[in-house]
Amino acid sequence: MEIISKLREDMQLNSSEENIETTKRYFKKSEQIKVCCLKSAQVRALAKKHMVKIPGCAKKELFDYCEILFSSGVMEESFVACDWLRINKKHFLPEDFKIFEFWVDNYINNWASCDSICSWVTGEFILMYPEFVEELKIWAKSDNKWMKRAAAVSLVLPVRRGQQLDRVFEIADILLLDKDDMVQKGYGWMLKVAGDHIQKEVFDYVVKNKAVMPRTALRYAIEKMPQDLRKEAMKK
Repeated sequence: MEIISKLREDMQLNSSEENIETTKRYFKKSEQIKVCCLKSAQVRALAKKHMVKIPGCAKKELFDYCEILFSSGVMEESFVACDWLRINKKHFLPEDFKIFEFWVDNYINNWASCDSICSWVTGEFILMYPEFVEELKIWAKSDNKWMKRAAAVSLVLPVRRGQQLDRVFEIADILLLDKDDMVQKGYGWMLKVAGDHIQKEVFDYVVKNKAVMPRTALRYAIEKMPQDLRKEAMKK
C-alpha cells in the first residue's frame, strides 16, 4: 500500500541512532522492543503528514492500514495507527470492539503501545459505548499481560471524565494479586486517576487490601494523595 510505503520511507529518513538509547531507557533490558529511532514529535508530525481520514478514505481501508502498522510490532508505527484512529473516532461502531480487542491481544508488545491504544482508541470507544466496559472484565482475566493492563488503562480516560467510577474496583479486584509489574502499574494508575474524584473510596480500598496488594500498585494508587494518607496507606 502506497501510503504505508511513503510513511515508512519518511520514518527511515527521520530516524537517528542517537535516539535509540534515549528510547530504551524507558523499557526493561529484557524487553525486545522494535523501534524506528524517532522522537515523539517526529512521530506526531509524520502521522499528521500522512493522515488517513474518513470520508476521504473508506473505513475498511483505514482499518487495513492500521492492521499493517500494528502487526509490524514497531512501536512508532503503532503510535501512528492510534493517531489515525483517534482522528476518526466518530466513526467507531459497536462491532469495531472485536477488532480493537484482536489488535491488543495479538500485536501489542510493550507498555507504550498498550497505553497509546488504550488512551486513543479503546478508552474513546468506552466513552462512546459504555456498555462495553463489561468486556474489560474479560480482558482482565486474560493470560496476556497486555490485555490485563489494557483492561485497567482503557478506563483511565472515562474515569478522568468522572465516568465508570464504580467499575474501577471491579477491575482492580480481578487484577489485585497479579504478579506482573506492568499490570500492577496499569491498575494502580487507574486507581490514582479515580482518586481525583473519589479519594476516600480509593484510599479505603487500598487500606483494605494493602496486606496483599503489590507495593508497586499501591504506590501508584496513592501517589497524588495528601502525605498523611500516603503514610497511613504505606504502614505495614
